[in-house]
This record gives sequence, structure tokens and C-alpha cells, in this order.
Amino acid sequence: MKQVYNPYLPLYEYVPDGEPRVFDGRLYVYGSHDIAGGVYYCPGDYVVWSAPVEDLTDWRYEGISYRKTQDPSNSEGKRMLWAPDVVRGVDGRYYLYYCLDFLPEIGVAVSDHPAGPFEFLGHVKYSPHLMNGKKLQEHLPFDPGVLVDDDGRVFLYYGFSSLTDFQFPDRETLIKMGAGEDHIERIESMRGLKPSEGGMVVELESDMVTMKEAPKLCIPGGRIAGGTSFEGHAFYEASSMRKVNGKYYYIYSSQLSHELCYAVSEYPDRGFVYGGTIVSNGDVGYQGRTKPVNMLGNNHGSIVQVGDHWYVFYHRQTHGTEFSRQGCAERIKILPDGRIPQVEITSCGLNGGPLIASGEYSAAIACHLTSENNLVKPNYFDPRVRQELPYIYEEPSGESEQDHIQYIANVTNGVSFGFKYFAFEDVRKLEIRLRGDADGQLFVYLDSLDSNPISATNVQVQGSEWTTVPFQLAPVNGVHALYFKFGGEGVLQVKNIVFGQDRK
Repeated sequence: MKQVYNPYLPLYEYVPDGEPRVFDGRLYVYGSHDIAGGVYYCPGDYVVWSAPVEDLTDWRYEGISYRKTQDPSNSEGKRMLWAPDVVRGVDGRYYLYYCLDFLPEIGVAVSDHPAGPFEFLGHVKYSPHLMNGKKLQEHLPFDPGVLVDDDGRVFLYYGFSSLTDFQFPDRETLIKMGAGEDHIERIESMRGLKPSEGGMVVELESDMVTMKEAPKLCIPGGRIAGGTSFEGHAFYEASSMRKVNGKYYYIYSSQLSHELCYAVSEYPDRGFVYGGTIVSNGDVGYQGRTKPVNMLGNNHGSIVQVGDHWYVFYHRQTHGTEFSRQGCAERIKILPDGRIPQVEITSCGLNGGPLIASGEYSAAIACHLTSENNLVKPNYFDPRVRQELPYIYEEPSGESEQDHIQYIANVTNGVSFGFKYFAFEDVRKLEIRLRGDADGQLFVYLDSLDSNPISATNVQVQGSEWTTVPFQLAPVNGVHALYFKFGGEGVLQVKNIVFGQDRK
């Protein structure tokens, strides 16, 4: 039986900031491009993945769609391609909107195919009678999102609105992080930039690059959200616009960074009211939860309808950094009154139901990963994070990235990891593959870590070879969350869980 997990792309792929779009019977995801163990955001060229709308288990790599050196402002490739969006214009062609880290301009590229390759078209600019046709640079052009409305009008949304002025690491910290001189120079060039007041909007001409008017504030950032419906969940970044049942949904990352929120209006450029949180990559806020169940970090994505169902696309953190992010997705509901209830993060995501508790799964699909030290968002510029917290890690193995292995690293005393959800049918055996230098016990739980463990086993390992550790279970049936917790001394790495079969 074919299944799909979270992350929904192969575990060696890192495409965060996902903008899901359906074109001609396929679901395309456009995002930036991180790498395993990256030391800064988005060093890769844009790539595209797609799946047929009738089978979201069948993802296909479409190749490189746009190279960072194609923008004339970045011919030497020193700047990184940050979060993009793609829309189909009124002329039937496909338009890619993007920004180069904090360079204050928005680039546009065009293609005859939704997967590209895209060719540079221009930078968003004022019309000749407005600001003499200069490039848009006001209000920090950043994270563009685009709407082509039913009547052919085109709207561009953008902005970055932090609660304080930018605070970048100093040169010494950047060097410790492994940043090269080009990266340090870019950081230095950003120090004079100022955040926008919130999410901005501007209408474009049908040429897709020329502004009809000056940009204006659409939804407020944290500095000016007091007394509005946005207070506490004000705009931060990650603009994305969708039209649903005649209403406009502004999807964005809030001032809390780890959550994707939405605002709703009858109009595309004004009148927005805060709606709620759609997803948090730590499940904060879900059913009143105040403590994260996974590594908190920045979030970016949007919603899409595929067939009869709606989904939210978002991303998670790996490698103990905020620079190696992977795309995830969950099914959501849009209620008759237009509300979108917050959805929990899972390991089954696009699968349409629980995973089958049979065979082998990578431990890297865990949607729950906690220790006593990750109850708040980590400061990923602090190198101690990878010493104190568990994280998903990729290790080179073989010549190609497809040969690399992924596992949960830095499992120490009190660390728990879990998966939602599995469908069990008379499961009596469970195994886990691990290695490290540790002496203790692993406990197995169903549904909640606050329940009594259903099994436990002693763990004594030392060295780099993977060891299989078995658990005996009373027959388990039904749909359950599955959790593990380590108690003891030392450090473990966890590679796989295996149901219902013996392994040597």
C-alpha cells in the first residue's frame, strides 16, 4: 500500500516556505531551498516538486526551476533566493516572484510551464508617472505572495515586520557558525534596513511587474497591532493570499514565528480581520497547549484545495538549526462560517489517514521531539543548541544524496519522540534501531506520555554500529499515537522503528 509521510518529500530534500498551487491536474510546491546542515537560509537554487491531484503519495522531482545567478542583481551568486510564489497570469503564462535575502527588491521571472524553467523578466517597479518608474524598495520588499483575482486584477503582498529593529549576530558569532566572508558581508549590508509596519499590498498592471499605485498597509505588524484583532498574533512575514468562497484569506507567519495565521476580508486590499492560527510547528495553541511538542522555529506556507479537501503546507526544523527546514502538510477544514480550526502536526500528513503499523519507518518522520530544554523557541545562533537538544539529522552515506541516512540525534535522559498516527492490527512486536554510547531504558507509550508505558527494554550500546532493540507488546489494535522516552545515561541516535517482524 502506497503511503506518504511528513515530511512529504524524500528525507534528503529541504524545501521550506512551501507555496502549494494546483495547475492542470497537478499539485506543485514552490519554496526556497535549504541543505542538510546549512549555516544560513536557502543556499540552493529553486527546485520544484509536484504530484497528481488524485495521488498525493506520488511526488515527482521537476528539477531546477530558477537559478539565483539569473537575477542581474545577483550575477555572482552571493545572495540567496528566499521564499517565492508562482501564479498563472491572465495571459496563461506562469510568473515566479521572489526576493534575494534582504536585498530590497522583488524579482519576477516567467515560464510557459508551471515547473519552469523560468527566465528573468524584471523587478517590480513603479509606473513611469509614479516615482519615475524606479524599483519598489519601500517597506522592505520581502516574501512576495501574489493573487490573480477572478476579474484579472493582480495584487502583490509582501513585508517583514519584527517587533524590534533588526538584530544580527556579530562577526565573531557568524564565524563560529561557519559563515563565509560573503555571508558576513551580506549581514553587514542589512544592518541599516528597517522592518515594515506590517503586511503590505500593491496592485500590479497586467504586465505583472509594474505597480498601478503606491503600496499600502494591509494587515498590522506587532508594533501597531495593539487594540486590534491582530494583537498577540500580528503580522511578521510570509505573505500568502488565497480566495475561498468569495472571501480573501491572508495567510502569514505571526510575531510568534512558529505559527501560520490567517486574516479574512471581503476585499483583496483592505478590511482584514484576524481569523486565527492554522498550524504551529510545535503545536502551541492546539487544544490549549502551551508547551511545544516539537522544535519551534520560523514557519512559512499556505493553504490549497485538492479535490474535496483543503491542506495547509508548512515546514519544520532539523539539524538543531533554523537553516535546514523540511516541508510538511496537514489536512484542514474550512467551516461553513469561514473559520479554519487549528490543526495538529502529525507524521501522516497528506496520507489521508493513519500510517499502517507494519514494516519499517524512518525515525526521522517523528512529529514529536522534546526534552526538558526545548520548552521555548531556541536561539539557533547559540551553538549550545545542538549540544542540549534532540534533532533530526542527515548523515552522508554513499555517493548521492539518495544514499544518505536520516535519524534522531542527541537523545539523552528525558528525551521523548513520537509519531501520530499509526493504525495497529494485532501488533505484538516492535523494534527500534539505534546506536550511540548509552546505558538506560527505553519506554513505549500509546496516545500520551502521561499514561503508563506499554513496554520497556534495557538499552546498552557503545559504538557506531546500528543495534536492533526489541519490545514485546500485548496485542495492540486501533489507531494510536506512538511515543518513546529514554531514561538513563549517555547519548543515543535512533534510525528506524519496525513493526511486526524479526530483524537481525
